[in-house]
Amino acid sequence: MSEQQITSNPAIQPAKRMDPLAVLVRFQSLIGLILVFAGGIIFSPRRHGVILFIQPDNIANIVRAVSETGIIAIGMTFVIITAGIDLSVGATLGLASVVTATLMVSGGFGLITTVLAVLLMGICFGLVQGAISSKFRLEAFIVTLAGLQAARGLALVVSDNQYINISYGDGPGLAPPIFAILGGRLFGNVVPVATIVFLIFACIATLVLNTTRFGRYVYAVGGNERAARISGVPVSAIKIAVYAITGFASALAGIVHAGQFNFGSANDGTGYELTAIAAVVIGGTSLFGGSGSMVGTIAGTIMLGALANILQLNNITPAMQLLATAAIIVLAAVLQSLVRRREGLGR
Repeated sequence: MSEQQITSNPAIQPAKRMDPLAVLVRFQSLIGLILVFAGGIIFSPRRHGVILFIQPDNIANIVRAVSETGIIAIGMTFVIITAGIDLSVGATLGLASVVTATLMVSGGFGLITTVLAVLLMGICFGLVQGAISSKFRLEAFIVTLAGLQAARGLALVVSDNQYINISYGDGPGLAPPIFAILGGRLFGNVVPVATIVFLIFACIATLVLNTTRFGRYVYAVGGNERAARISGVPVSAIKIAVYAITGFASALAGIVHAGQFNFGSANDGTGYELTAIAAVVIGGTSLFGGSGSMVGTIAGTIMLGALANILQLNNITPAMQLLATAAIIVLAAVLQSLVRRREGLGR
């Protein structure tokens, strides 16, 4: 067999080498999480020879602190994989916290009724945004920016621009005592309940994205919308559905927020949309759509929390924390762009 025949035969082609940069991007969240934890151990303050960063209470504080933004980031992953964006999630959390407190304290609603009503509200809010964006072919950035303003406005109206405190008991004006469990810890008073909610939601979302037809359609729409439409994928329905998921996730985070802090406020969740987007991007989900994973988002969320925690332990100012987070986001986006250019997909 001639050399030309050998090289032209696909059955005996040499194995294609993995691009190291593509591998780095694929596992960037896990690599980053390992590096941050290693740095945390190295630079952690010590008390009586004990490394404070890796103490069980501190680790629990890290995952508790990121539970709300983590829940939102999981919903945001669906949207970004379809090459969309949702800027309203933080404001929706604020609206959900206000409505949760109002229904239980002023409305006398029970726990289950309140939770179902607030989750339904979040789903409907997301459905409306998704429908407007899809049916009128408007940029999701503009639609959800308007949604941010609408959610904040509704929260201000419902709360009359006041904090709605949640007190527990059986009488009028008191919330069901069981709701307070969201601010507690289980398993020897170590694992925050908010973290358990986050992890359960993460597991369900991972199964949906990786094992269902809906999950395959989400990737298809983000990878090539035109090809997906020709293949019979209900593109509009998928786009609307992913915004409904972010609405659900934001409402769930709002319920958890109200339970953890025992109040609802129209200003709750300010800036959470940026943190959630950062966690998704750092987790390896492409802003161009078509690729990403829930595991990466979870790792990215915890990475941001661990980074903020180690900076706080070393008394680094919040301004430096924001700068560090910004640098990581830019680095992740640059790596994604470089990979796309190598694959011939970039501009």
